[in-house]
Amino acid sequence: MKNIYKILILSLFFVPFYTFSEQKTASVTREKSTGFLYGVGISVNKEIYKGYSSRTMPLPLIGYKGENLSIFGPFVSYKLKEVNHFTVSAKLSPRFQGFDESDSYIFKGMEKRKSSLDAGVSVDYQKNDWKIGLSSMFDVLNRSNGFEIKSSFGRVYKFGSVFLEPSISLSLLDKNHVDYYYGVSKYEINQDRTVYSGKSAFNKNVGLSIATPIFFGGYTRLNLEYTWFDKSITDSPLVEDKSSLQLLFVFTKNF
Repeated sequence: MKNIYKILILSLFFVPFYTFSEQKTASVTREKSTGFLYGVGISVNKEIYKGYSSRTMPLPLIGYKGENLSIFGPFVSYKLKEVNHFTVSAKLSPRFQGFDESDSYIFKGMEKRKSSLDAGVSVDYQKNDWKIGLSSMFDVLNRSNGFEIKSSFGRVYKFGSVFLEPSISLSLLDKNHVDYYYGVSKYEINQDRTVYSGKSAFNKNVGLSIATPIFFGGYTRLNLEYTWFDKSITDSPLVEDKSSLQLLFVFTKNF
């Protein structure tokens, strides 16, 4: 409960922005009118698990941006209410986490941890070039039965046709989420790992987005995000690093 109070208090100081997955839905299409779009992308994530260096995913993309509904690949946002500079939206977002035995020696003999799908609500505030937001997302596929509360703050800087968007964010992951992806049950112990039960985690990260519409008649975006993980995650016998870097490169065009 202390972590929940902490993130809510901090969010009042940071007052509302988009989460990383929400940026993929909203910010990439920010400069475009309504309609369909297509594109390609690649995501590279440095993993913190032992023996698991990185996770790379090609992303063929198709999307749509309407007055209320925005779809960008598997990321979906629907605007429920807009008052002054505040927007309340329903969100649907995949969670690309998990592992199986083939990913690293440390997972041998463990049950597979699966990726999932999160759903929830965000409250965002945007005025001029400033953005602040608070979101709450829940695992709707019952993989971990966990949830995440995230608060973030950012500002857009314009340099001609190039947009730079630095941001900071704070994320609270509940006990169920941490235990599923970083815990070790008594049936999974061996010489490399001991029993470990996860607790709620409070992660911190900084991000930088670089975007421009000048290439090939489309919209190009590079997102970088660096995350520092809570001790309740890094103490897991499955984990060897305390931080990670995620890179996302996307190019899209309107039909």
